[in-house]
Amino acid sequence: MDEFTRKFNTAEDREEQTHHILSAVYDALKEKGYDPINQIVGYILSEDPTYITNHNGARTLICKLDRDEMLQALVKSYLDL
Repeated sequence: MDEFTRKFNTAEDREEQTHHILSAVYDALKEKGYDPINQIVGYILSEDPTYITNHNGARTLICKLDRDEMLQALVKSYLDL
């Protein structure tokens, strides 16, 4: 074993996970013929999981995300921060 202290950037890990989940949800909605942007926005505004299809486990995935963290990630991405 090495004796180095390891640092983990959990914020970056969380953002990467958020990106992965939103991408998977987007793809599942698109595959089922929904407008993914409208459905995801509907979910964010209402937190009603029925906006998200069960296809490919998308509803389960999006429920793993905190809405506030999701909004922060989306705003940061939009503003290229």
